[in-house]
Amino acid sequence: MYHQIGEPSPRGTYLRGATVHPRRFANQMRLLKMLGYTGVSMRDALPYLRGEKQGKVVVLTFDDGYVNVLENAMPVLLKHGFTATNYMVSGLQDNGWAQAKGALPSELMNADQMRQWHAAGLEVGSHTIDHVYMTKVGKEEGVRQLRESKSVLEDITQAEVQSFCYPFGDESVEVREWVKEAGYSNATATFRGLAHAGDDMFALPRVSILRSTHLFNFWQKCCTPREEKKRQQNAQR
Repeated sequence: MYHQIGEPSPRGTYLRGATVHPRRFANQMRLLKMLGYTGVSMRDALPYLRGEKQGKVVVLTFDDGYVNVLENAMPVLLKHGFTATNYMVSGLQDNGWAQAKGALPSELMNADQMRQWHAAGLEVGSHTIDHVYMTKVGKEEGVRQLRESKSVLEDITQAEVQSFCYPFGDESVEVREWVKEAGYSNATATFRGLAHAGDDMFALPRVSILRSTHLFNFWQKCCTPREEKKRQQNAQR
């Protein structure tokens, strides 16, 4: 799970820690390729998660739809023949947007940039209209966030949007049902762990890659049982 791929913002800026330097990202993708892994989008990962295919794949996802991902990550992905999913906030295109913690430092993609991402063979997923906490809205508003975001993104890309990501990782059993009702085929959260065939397709774990994630740590997270052990430990709590 990535957010931004760019030069680090000033110290103290919200989400600074989630901004991975382009050179570090390029080295991470190069390592995956050298080790025989293929980076894939959620769409391309579905046959593996359903148990229909086997292989060395790493699912690559980006949250929020930052322009710097288009500029800095997409060329690297295409160089290695990788695909990836970018979860777009459909109602906040072309905007920096503010949270209580402060304004995010980077712009989000506009419709034309989303189309560039899609045209390159990369997946556009949904991250709601307004980046809301899904468990804090009622069903009517939650389903509206899901359906309208899906519809807007499908109009932009002229393609089905089947992948969803819970903003802030905020989900519940009830919210998972809303996602299914809205017509998505899968959803990712933020709890730690490696996804496996047979997992709940609407509560898939992810591994967070941060500015501080050095190459050895990246390898540990993505290519060893470390995160699976963390997942099991969390499940026992």
